[in-house]
Amino acid sequence: MAAIVMFDDGSHRNVLLEDYSDGAAVQANQHLIIDGRSGMILDPGGHKVYSKVLAETLQRIGAGGRLDHVFLSHQDPDIVAAVNGWLMTTDAIAHVSKLWVRFVPHFGLDRLVIDRLKGIPDAGQWMRLGDTELAIVPAHFLHSAGNFQVYDPRSRILYTGDLGASVDVPYREVPDFDAHAPNMLGFHQRYMASGSALRAWADMARGLDIEIIAPQHGALFRGKEMVGKFIDWISTLEAGIDLLTKNGGYAMPPRSGT
Repeated sequence: MAAIVMFDDGSHRNVLLEDYSDGAAVQANQHLIIDGRSGMILDPGGHKVYSKVLAETLQRIGAGGRLDHVFLSHQDPDIVAAVNGWLMTTDAIAHVSKLWVRFVPHFGLDRLVIDRLKGIPDAGQWMRLGDTELAIVPAHFLHSAGNFQVYDPRSRILYTGDLGASVDVPYREVPDFDAHAPNMLGFHQRYMASGSALRAWADMARGLDIEIIAPQHGALFRGKEMVGKFIDWISTLEAGIDLLTKNGGYAMPPRSGT
């Protein structure tokens, strides 16, 4: 599929790049924010997609532009695995939770670029991109212990990482929330830590002016009504530890043949 421009006011653009994953790899979205001549790539992916995503990113930013930031919502390989390539071929700064700064180098970060991997404090931070400030907002335990999302107040897009993810849906935008919800249920019940973490996120999200929720996997949610439905759905969901305790907690595995 071709890249989708989600917002463009002439100097600020938000682009959903084509899904380059294939084979056994989980489907993943790469998002690019460009303000003037400055760009940020979000959760750029692993080695198999690196060269294509890099080429598309630089083409979209254009001659005379630069990639200033690589945002890593958490430590999973579908997000972080190719970060060494991004830092070796650009002058960008990579940003990840301070919890993962000592773990990301295990993906093969070269000593020449390791000082450009910066830790995000637990409370989040504001980050300048061109003439726009982006909010890096905490979403810890959704699903990673050190997890962040990006809110772009210019386009009113909230990039939610694994929150809101769906896998193998045939559309880029959710057309019918009730029909789409079953495609999210199993993933969220297993990958999100708890209903209390989800409710804390929903309380924060209701305070933001959101036009689009854009997850890292699957379809995005466009429009106030659709965004509201997602927030309402997530705020009542039982997940993770809720279901574990309800089902009796941990137990020894059964022996084969019994």
